Amino acid sequence: MYQIVVAINVGIFVLLALSLNIVTGYAGQPCLGQAAFFGIGAYTSAVVTTKLGLSFWLAIPVAGLVTGIIGIVLGLISLRVRDDFLAITTIGINFVAVAVFQYVPYLGAAFGMSVKKPMLFGEKMSNVYFLIIVLVLIAGVIYLSKRMEKSWIGLALCGIRNNTEAAASLGIDVNKFKIIAFAIGTTIAGVTGAVYAHYMSFIYSSDFAFIVSISIMSMLVVGGMGTVRGAVAGAIILGLAPEVFRFISDYRMLVYGAILVIMMRFQPSGLFGDNSIVWKKIVSSKLNFFKVKEVTEYE
Repeated sequence: MYQIVVAINVGIFVLLALSLNIVTGYAGQPCLGQAAFFGIGAYTSAVVTTKLGLSFWLAIPVAGLVTGIIGIVLGLISLRVRDDFLAITTIGINFVAVAVFQYVPYLGAAFGMSVKKPMLFGEKMSNVYFLIIVLVLIAGVIYLSKRMEKSWIGLALCGIRNNTEAAASLGIDVNKFKIIAFAIGTTIAGVTGAVYAHYMSFIYSSDFAFIVSISIMSMLVVGGMGTVRGAVAGAIILGLAPEVFRFISDYRMLVYGAILVIMMRFQPSGLFGDNSIVWKKIVSSKLNFFKVKEVTEYE
């Protein structure tokens, strides 16, 4: 069904937005190459199942492991560069990854790479099963993100995001937590790529181009960085936008760029960030509702 296909596509972007939220939203590390890790996970899982003949269920953790290791390498790089220089570095990683996908014959090069559909109960997995997998992953990542927010890791990442020098002066191992953030965020992106590759059954280098990284960042900015609700809401809004505004699909990136500029200028916290006007109104409405309820019960 068309609705299931749209739901899977939106769910994949929700996972990618949540993965970027850990790196950029929690740790404050600018990353404009998230699509590269998405692609690395996709191609890794495709090689594991199509070339090596192993199981799809094994390909998922392998893809996460490979991208997580590469994420650790990027985390080590982030110790040397910061801010704009780190953002440019991640852009370069995205272009390098796409070039590898496009020119390495083992990965299908310019022809792309076909991927075997996984089997379940003796039959090829339908879109319904992929939707269930995506929803389970979303629930798991949201749970992980919430646990991180309330843990020492979340507090440390928040301190690093707000002021690296101040966090270091309080005894926080800045280098270690930066690497942890990159490792977790890229691992989630890699697992998402594994599911995407087998859902699509064919992948091509342009599926993971720099434009995709911009789309993921746009979702996070629109929804609200540093919050789970913001990442989810932004991915849903911009994930559904191409379906709603299909008549202007040729100008999608122009619209995304305009949205980014408008949001950064007038609503830098996003629609559902902690300091956003929308979220403050929602919170105040809840408080007023409970106050009215308490007064009514008292009377």
